[in-house]
Amino acid sequence: MIKKIVLLLIAAIVIALFFYFDLNQLLTLEGLKGSMDQFSQYKEQSPVLIIGGFFLLYVVVTALSLPGATILTLAAGALFGLVQGLLIASFASTIGATVAFLVSRYVLRDTIQQRFPERLAAIDAGVKKEGGFYLFTLRLVPVFPFFLINLLMGLTSIKTWTFYWVSQLGMLAGTFVFVNAGTQLAQIESLSGILSFKLIMSFALLGIFPFIAKGILNMFKRRKVYKGYTKPKKFDRNMIVIGAGAGGLVTSYIAAAVKAKVTLIEAGEMGGDCLNYGCVPSKSIIKSAKVAEQIRNGELYGLDAMTPQFSFKRVMARVHRVIADIAPHDSVERYADLGVEVLKGYATLVDPWTVEIKLNDGGSQTLTARTIVIATGARPFVPPLPGIEETGYVTSDTLWDKFAQFDEAPKKLVVLGGGPIGCELAQSFARLGSEVTQIEMGDRIMSKEDTEVSDFAHKSLTTSGVDILTSHQAIRCESRDDKKYIVVKHNDAEMAIEYDELLCAVGRSARLTGYGLEALGIETDRTIVTNEYLETLYPNIYAAGDIVGPYQFTHVAAHQAWYAAVNGLFGHLKKFKVDYRVIPWTTFIDPEVARVGLNEQEAIDKGIDFEITRFEFEELDRAITEGATKGFIKVITPKGKDKILGVTIVSEHAGDLLAEFVLAMKHGLGLNKILGTIHSYPTWAEGNKSVAGEWKKAHAPETVLNWVEKYHTWRRG
Repeated sequence: MIKKIVLLLIAAIVIALFFYFDLNQLLTLEGLKGSMDQFSQYKEQSPVLIIGGFFLLYVVVTALSLPGATILTLAAGALFGLVQGLLIASFASTIGATVAFLVSRYVLRDTIQQRFPERLAAIDAGVKKEGGFYLFTLRLVPVFPFFLINLLMGLTSIKTWTFYWVSQLGMLAGTFVFVNAGTQLAQIESLSGILSFKLIMSFALLGIFPFIAKGILNMFKRRKVYKGYTKPKKFDRNMIVIGAGAGGLVTSYIAAAVKAKVTLIEAGEMGGDCLNYGCVPSKSIIKSAKVAEQIRNGELYGLDAMTPQFSFKRVMARVHRVIADIAPHDSVERYADLGVEVLKGYATLVDPWTVEIKLNDGGSQTLTARTIVIATGARPFVPPLPGIEETGYVTSDTLWDKFAQFDEAPKKLVVLGGGPIGCELAQSFARLGSEVTQIEMGDRIMSKEDTEVSDFAHKSLTTSGVDILTSHQAIRCESRDDKKYIVVKHNDAEMAIEYDELLCAVGRSARLTGYGLEALGIETDRTIVTNEYLETLYPNIYAAGDIVGPYQFTHVAAHQAWYAAVNGLFGHLKKFKVDYRVIPWTTFIDPEVARVGLNEQEAIDKGIDFEITRFEFEELDRAITEGATKGFIKVITPKGKDKILGVTIVSEHAGDLLAEFVLAMKHGLGLNKILGTIHSYPTWAEGNKSVAGEWKKAHAPETVLNWVEKYHTWRRG
């Protein structure tokens, strides 16, 4: 900090001396003309000294953003001629600009980073990708103040060498114009005579040229990508969508809503994993398990505690009934009514515009489309443990049909994985009577959350009867005496755990094979590789949902679907980058864990100067009435500001409560706005207002309140 102050002090002294000695008067057109004869004499007497002094002066003026750089450029031409003057002015201006750039980076960047971390991160991301291109464009157009460009670029992460050579190249045209004008100094009456309207327009067109060149380059890239393929002269469809999960359903619905001719292809069940194997069945069994737990703890509500009596087969039948009740929302009939053609079958990309469909009824069909969207989702990942195939296992996809045949919940259930899916199902089956052992290789379950949240979840699951083994690595599965075991390793010691059923819940992998991606050379790396517009290698082929990532959530797939549909249909007019700034998610254990934005550990890792505001649900009236006081709201804000950087909620209905914070973050509303909003009493949502009140209380203006207290004392007489 002291070094920065000293640097600023030196700069201030130099600037003050510049104006004190009226050097600014020399760096005017009149001052330059009046002193040319004298400078010419000095040059003849000591050419090296004059060149060196002039070069140094130019660097200092540019580095300190002092007025007169334009006059010095003219002087370079007048004193040294076109070639020598251009060399001197070009290098001096670029070196001076780079010095200003480095000073800005050293003095200002950290401060700006602390005050506006998110904005600077977004700018840095763009600069890292195309910073040189945009800097070059700005340098070509002299209308943009060069000193301002120097300072602003210093705040970004652009490399110093990139800044230097791009600046030198970009400023060369403008420098040439002024140096050349300087060789005719006697004829110049004003600077406006140099920068005429026509010349400014010429530079503006020059500034547009890189964008034109970029467009032409992209055209050649597209031609190279599509080389070897013949584009149809006419298309059967505007859009073909492969996969009828959340991503595919929403994409095709949007396309039909804007009157595009769209075909949706699905080989399996409509609704994808979420309806048939994921969100819907898991939340259904979570509800049944929770009711069983409430019966078991009836004394908490003034009732008799009882052992819940139920048929596990009926519980599973209810799960399938719920799926059937929701299925019409995603049915072929509904989407046909919306204007979507639905074909049941397997789709394979033949070329960038053609899809071959092997229909489930045995027939086949080939369709062409201007745009294709791949939304084939993901499947549970099964670890390659020795013996696992022989002993058998279920996943979150297959357990629903298999367990539906059971009269009772599996007696001994091992859940492999400590993520959200594993935790939700482990707690549910424990509450429904299974002896559940949960195995997690890491040192804690739900590792993407803060440690205290992981600990809270650990305690909740343990209370429900789950035996959690963290830091245990699964080694193999084996059978002995008609019993099945999974062998785990902990602290170099092996332990065998008996089970009746093994549930693999260690993550999901994108469905990438069988769609012709390899033949077309579409790049994959665990997921399909796309750009920020969801375009694949071929600009007319898009991907959305779990097959893309980076978040494997149903609501994110639906979010991406809008971009895939709009960019795919209207991208030739305007394209939109996918916005991942505010992504919420919820883990539906009891109590729920919901989060949006940064958590505490992530804020620490990013070096953000933040503070935490908490509200405990034991203080909320509605939570007390329902006997559900466990949990809290934790809000991350910048130090001293009410801007919401992230929220974690642990409570009943946490996923629903989170929505208000998601809205606030999306639209830049702070805690003060939430505090000023009326919330119904008594509701869970009052917890959101309460945490905003806690922030306000911690930031009360004590000085003002002291004066107000004195005012009231005076009013009492």
